This record gives sequence, C-alpha cells and structure tokens, in this order.
Amino acid sequence: MTKTLLSFGHGYSARALTRILLPQDWRVIGTTRSEDRAVTLMNEGTEPRIWPGANMEPALNAATHLLISAAPDENGDPVLGALGDEIAKRAGQFEWVGYLSTTGVYGDHAGDWVTEETPLTPATKRGIARVNAETAWAAIPNLPLHIFRLAGIYGPGRGPFAKVRAGTARRIIKQGQVFSRTHVADIARVLAASIAKPNPGAAYNVCDNDPAPPQDVIGYAAELLGLPLPPAEDFEVAEMTPMARSFYAESKKVSNDRIKDELGVDLLYPDYKAGLRALLAAELSV
Repeated sequence: MTKTLLSFGHGYSARALTRILLPQDWRVIGTTRSEDRAVTLMNEGTEPRIWPGANMEPALNAATHLLISAAPDENGDPVLGALGDEIAKRAGQFEWVGYLSTTGVYGDHAGDWVTEETPLTPATKRGIARVNAETAWAAIPNLPLHIFRLAGIYGPGRGPFAKVRAGTARRIIKQGQVFSRTHVADIARVLAASIAKPNPGAAYNVCDNDPAPPQDVIGYAAELLGLPLPPAEDFEVAEMTPMARSFYAESKKVSNDRIKDELGVDLLYPDYKAGLRALLAAELSV
C-alpha cells in the first residue's frame, strides 16, 4: 500500500516534510484555502485540495498518515470541528497522526527550563486554544497521536535579514527574556523520524539547543551582513502590536532532549548562529 500523508493546513513546515517524503515514493495530499497556493503545491508534487470546500472523504480513505498544522480559532480546532467524526471512525486505519502545536502551551517560566513533562499553564489566548486542541485530539480513542510543540520557526523566507537590510529591525530589550527557536528543516527531520519510529501518545518539543534573547539574534544577523547594530528599544516603551507584545509575555528555555534521545535526531542547525549563517549563504548563492 502506498504511504499517503494527508496534511491539513499544508503550510511552511508541512511543505518541508514533503520534500523529505516525496523522494521516498510517498503520496502527499495537502489542503489549502487558496487557489494560488494550490498551484504552488501541485508544482511541488503535492496533490492539493481546496478546503474547506472539497469533499475530503476520498483523501481520508486513502490516508495512512495524518498531519494537522491548522491552528485553532474561536470555534476550536477546525479539522476536528468539520471532520472529527470521520477521523475518529477511521482511527485504526492510520499508522501515525501528527499534531503541530506550540511551546506556548507551557506559559511563562521566567526564563527557566521546560520539558515535555512540565504542566501546561498557557498565559495567552493562543496558548489556551492550543492546549484545548491537544486535549481534543488526544481524546479520540485508538488514534496514534503524536504532538509536536514547536518553538519559534525560521528558515528560508523567514529570517531577520530583510528587516536588517531595510533598516527596520529593532532589538527589543526585556530583562531576562529568552526564546527558543527552530529551523524548519529540523522540524521536517523530527517529523520524519517520528513517522519512522511511531510512539502513539508521545509529545515532543521541537527546538534547537540554544535558547537566546531575541536581540542577540537580530544583532548577529546585522554582524553577518556587515551592517550597523539595529537600535535597542526598551520593551516597556517600545511601540508594538498587541500580537507582537504578547510573545514577550512568556520567557522560557525549552529542552529538546527527547527528540535527540528517543528519535535520534541530529539537528542540522543546533543554534541560531548556524541557522543564520546557512540562510545567508543560501541567499548569496542564488
């Protein structure tokens, strides 16, 4: 039987996984809301479905693996809301189900370390919605669910270089603030490793080895570009959108021991410096 991944909300991370699976003769079906994005996915080798809208029953019947990247909204998890019953009655059909969550489920830990065993105490509405979604997926009997709690994602097209070059980057300073982050290629490697070694019920933190203050990342990007250090602004008085400000409500260092010890993942980009150097080298090679 052909290994078939059905990916709901087939976005940045799922597309990176697809680049690993397609050379292994997988079939990948991915949903998108956009007809333009559907063309892009098709050109990448994914079979696109415009959803909500398309009849998903044939894709569900074909799927051996599920990946859910779609974020919850005010009504809860959109995939469960529309297709939860259909997925539940096929639970025994799937070899692996992955749910992409966020390290925001842990809330604020004042810069201390968290592991997958840390109680979930989200501090934001987004974090609360993610905990509710994780719980709802985990409640489906016999579903081989794996939860991946992603740190801040960066990679091609999502680096700090454009803002630094444009002179719009800022180094927002909040005492003691640290974030964990992860390169999209390493997310894909973690997902592929889990697919190869399923452990239903497991949760994994997906991040690099080096939690760091956000201003350090911006500063290193400027250093790599040979440009002046972007201005420092105190968090308390900096002009920021409510969304941007909410990210600073939480400070923690996220442990990634489980992806290394259990899945054997050897990170391509173990810290932000390695990741940024690789991004810049790729940009300059084009």
